[in-house]
Amino acid sequence: MAERVEIPGSGREADPRHQPVGEVDRDKQIDVTVYLRPSGSLDWVDQEAGRAPSRRRTMSREELAESTGASDEDIAAVRSFAGKYGLEVTAVDKGRRAVSLRGTVQAVAEAFGAQGLQLFEHPTEGRYRGRSGPLTVPSELGDVITGVFGIDDRPQARAHLRRSSGAAAAQSYTPLQVAAAYNFPSGTNGSGQTAAILELGGGFSQTDLDSYFKSLGLTSPSVSAVSVDGGTNSPGTDPNADGEVMLDIEVLGSVAPGGKIVVYFAPNTDQGFIDALSTAVHDATNKPSVVSISWGGPEDSWTQQARTQMEQILTEGAAAGVTVTVASGDSGSTDGVTDGKQHVDFPASAPHALGCGGTTLRIENGKIANETVWNELPNHGAGGGGISIEFAVPSYQSGIKMPTNVDTGKPGRGVPDVAGDADPETGYSVLVDGNQQTIGGTSAVAPLWAGLIVLLNASLGKPVGFLQPQIYAASAASGFHDITQGNNVGYKAGPGWDACTGNGSPDGAALLTALGG
Repeated sequence: MAERVEIPGSGREADPRHQPVGEVDRDKQIDVTVYLRPSGSLDWVDQEAGRAPSRRRTMSREELAESTGASDEDIAAVRSFAGKYGLEVTAVDKGRRAVSLRGTVQAVAEAFGAQGLQLFEHPTEGRYRGRSGPLTVPSELGDVITGVFGIDDRPQARAHLRRSSGAAAAQSYTPLQVAAAYNFPSGTNGSGQTAAILELGGGFSQTDLDSYFKSLGLTSPSVSAVSVDGGTNSPGTDPNADGEVMLDIEVLGSVAPGGKIVVYFAPNTDQGFIDALSTAVHDATNKPSVVSISWGGPEDSWTQQARTQMEQILTEGAAAGVTVTVASGDSGSTDGVTDGKQHVDFPASAPHALGCGGTTLRIENGKIANETVWNELPNHGAGGGGISIEFAVPSYQSGIKMPTNVDTGKPGRGVPDVAGDADPETGYSVLVDGNQQTIGGTSAVAPLWAGLIVLLNASLGKPVGFLQPQIYAASAASGFHDITQGNNVGYKAGPGWDACTGNGSPDGAALLTALGG
């Protein structure tokens, strides 16, 4: 029998909070995504990112696929392997480095050495297929295959939104009012730009969108849907997910109504999440220059292979000039985990993601009257943030004073990078399933920043892309409102960067100037 090796970081464990409820149907046909090693290096990306957008090297999607896509030899090796186990190759995408395989649960489990397969019951998401232990492949594929996703289909992420309590002190704003308070650049509406939004459930109604934008005196932006791994635009199936989808579109579309919006719908699994991001980043038809993500989960709830794959795709996005804005979470520095420790949210903690934290914003006469760290725990949430236990301090954060992780005492990637209004009690007035609602959460901050980046890209005539090295530079300090008051439980705000609101909330026009506009 051929020697087999583990796929690094592929180990999973059963979630002790979820009840096993039976055996899996081993004759059921499933689809898995196999990611292959890149054929070229992207080491140059971080060096280029320190330059102004007008002087920065980026690649077209076609150039990226040519320089880093999977090799023909690696694809052929996976085809041969699949054939030996009776698996059908249903799709190959060289640029994404992705091979889709279909077969019975039994055949897939034998091919990848999957153990401990059982059905489990998730308290809110229903039944899923789980596994335990690592995955393995024949030794000759040990360096070829970097990740296999879809055997375990447990829910991976949650939407980071919070609804207002409706208390007397609550205040809601339109996205236009928030953008005006943050001095978003004028002179452009984002025309010529495309923004992507990733969704792991729910859907949008064009009727609601038309009504909402009309109420703001705006023409509805172009909004289209792309299906990934069978995910679809399905309004009415999940009110919470619908709230996420409509919040994302309405915030982004309000501040950059001239841009096109493409919503990538995928199942809420690590396979769906990763495939959706990969599809958006490599989409040579729609060519989004920014991707907004309002979903995530504690970074240590992901497998290492999933974190590594996501960070690789984010780096590929950076090479193509794509900015990826990611909500940092709505449960403070614990990210909702009840083990007494601090946790940062992923993918916000990925070094090539722009982590978006939360503030409480009070606006008077169109201006910022007061802004502090959002923290209304337990029921109304708090902005996520802290120090990663999975990612080292990235080079762009090496020059700032950062705390160590309060549990480990070790340094790590600091989250978030930027912030914006997220408190549901100073939230966004949006229309969801025909009902006017006030919603907040860092879910609103990711599309708010995505809308700002659309305006920056349109104003500069070049994508800002991987933005962190620019915004951590001293010259960019004028582009932010420094938030110095408040905490998210584990960390306190203070002058400069902090693990609650990052560099602060945006001064859009000043940031444009700092970036060369």
